[in-house]
Order: sequence, then structure tokens, then C-alpha cells
Amino acid sequence: MAGFRSLARQVRDPRSDLALRRYSLRKCLERFAPYGHRATWDHLCARHGIAPEDRAPDPVRLVRALDELERARTVWLGYEAGFAERRRREKHRGLRRPGAFDDWHRRTWGGNGVARCDDPAVHPSAPLAEVLARLISALEAEPGAGCPVCGKTGITWRHDLDSEPWSGPVCTGCGIVVPQPVLTPAALARARRDRAGDLATVA
Repeated sequence: MAGFRSLARQVRDPRSDLALRRYSLRKCLERFAPYGHRATWDHLCARHGIAPEDRAPDPVRLVRALDELERARTVWLGYEAGFAERRRREKHRGLRRPGAFDDWHRRTWGGNGVARCDDPAVHPSAPLAEVLARLISALEAEPGAGCPVCGKTGITWRHDLDSEPWSGPVCTGCGIVVPQPVLTPAALARARRDRAGDLATVA
């Protein structure tokens, strides 16, 4: 099975058929898709002017979409390397049992769904690398009251998410499933009290 870098080379290969280059970009999302596969594809298409169903899109737009995905992947891989080093140090000190934060991280290893958007059409509009940088900053800081990506405090608890975790806090501003470790107990309690409404479409 081809890895991310091999697929990225196929996307950039001017000798390849455009349909294959598009297919290779979609396959890249099986290796790294911060919002989930469908939402990340929707994001890249919207930001780079690609019609989601176009089988032969402009190759320049395809490569720009890949560039954005690669920049975000670099940000996330740097974070994962630091995380792995921290766990090694903790294990060396005898701390073998991971906490709730590590539980969340285990589900997002590789960057898939790290800022999952349950509704593929509702996701942050900022570049992926910027979104991940904000999320990482929040993960490394004290818990807060709002969404680490858009800063809004409209967070509601959903019990009908399409993938693990099957329930959790969802930002009504940018649509991400907010990692619980970045929220204070009061913010989580407030989210559980709020009734889940329709998520606002992000411009």
C-alpha cells in the first residue's frame, strides 16, 4: 500500500493522467485527514477552487491543495514526535498508564480526525496548518472555556457523532469535535447542558 509521500509524488507527476492525480490526492486523505476524510476533501476543494466531483481538475489547483495538506502534516508530525518523546520519558519514570489526554491522542494518531468535523460541509475556513497550530497550542496550555480553533464559546454536546468518540463537545462556530482535554470542567458541563442545535455554516 502506497504511503503519503509516494502518493504525493503521484499528485505532482505531470506525466500522469489527471484522474489518477486527483485519485492520489484523495488517497493521501486516507493517510492524513485532520477533519476526517470527507470534511478535509470539502475544505481543500473549497479553498483551492476544485469541483468536488471533477475527475480532471486543474493540476495547478491539485498541487496547491496538496501543498496545504503537506504543510499541515508537517505541523502534526512535529507535534507527534514531541508527544512520543514525552511518553518515553514518562515510561522511563514508571508512569505506564496513560491518562485521558493520551486516550484522546491514541484515537487521532497519524492526524486522522484530530480536528474531526462531524458534518463534512461545516469546517474551519483557515489553512489546515494554522488550524492545527492553534489546536496544538491549546493542547499544550491550560484548559480553556472556548473552541481552540475559532475561539467561540458556543459548544454543545452531541450524542450522535459518526465516528469514535461517538459523543462529545462540538463547536457550533467552526464545526470541530473539540478535544475534551482542552476544555475546563465548567465548559464541558455547560456543553452537556446545552441542547444540540444546527451548526452554523462557516464562511
